[in-house]
Amino acid sequence: MATYVLLPGAGGESSYWQFVTPRLRALGHEVIAPDLPSDDDTAGLREYADVVVDAVGDRRGVILVAQSMAGLLVPLLSPRIDIRLVVLVAAMVSAEGELPGDWWAHTGQEAARRDLDVREGRDPDAEFDPIVTFLHDVPADVLAVALDGARQQSNTPFEQTLPMPPWPDVPTRFLLARRDRFFPADFQRRVVRERLGIDPDEIDGGHLPALARPAELADRLEQFRETLTESR
Repeated sequence: MATYVLLPGAGGESSYWQFVTPRLRALGHEVIAPDLPSDDDTAGLREYADVVVDAVGDRRGVILVAQSMAGLLVPLLSPRIDIRLVVLVAAMVSAEGELPGDWWAHTGQEAARRDLDVREGRDPDAEFDPIVTFLHDVPADVLAVALDGARQQSNTPFEQTLPMPPWPDVPTRFLLARRDRFFPADFQRRVVRERLGIDPDEIDGGHLPALARPAELADRLEQFRETLTESR
């Protein structure tokens, strides 16, 4: 069967995938879900990539699934591990030569977020609230688990001078969340088409589908895997 490598977004905790991992393993797949050093101010994207490479070891033909910020790791990982398929979930997609910290301005993310807040009746200048922005569709029983022990994300990856490599020549699928308040759907459709040249697939719900819709997300990952297999 397949080897899935599941990368979390900001915060870097493998527990983000705790409801998806058992579903994939029950189907006979191997799942690797490393913790990333997100709260370590000495660690940048290269160090994050080192953790993933060590976790993967000599496995070949892995399915790399990157949530949100972890999308920035894909161009750094491609020369170092053998990737069969990339699946981006509500993820950041870099451009060749772009500095990680410039992604926000280059893509227009902040303007897109503010516009969505205004259209949906939220104060775009309100203090950041993770429940409002990220967890608004997460079931109550999962919400407590998601907030327990959550780590802070260091700014180091966005402050380092690291021109991003080109996007790798690897089959890539993008799954956007239609009710994402952080990376709005219209914004993601545009960025994905501009930077990857593909139309994204879509899932209902907000920015964190592995918490809000784990069964549906696992099913979509399997559909992507099966479609790739059938096309070969």
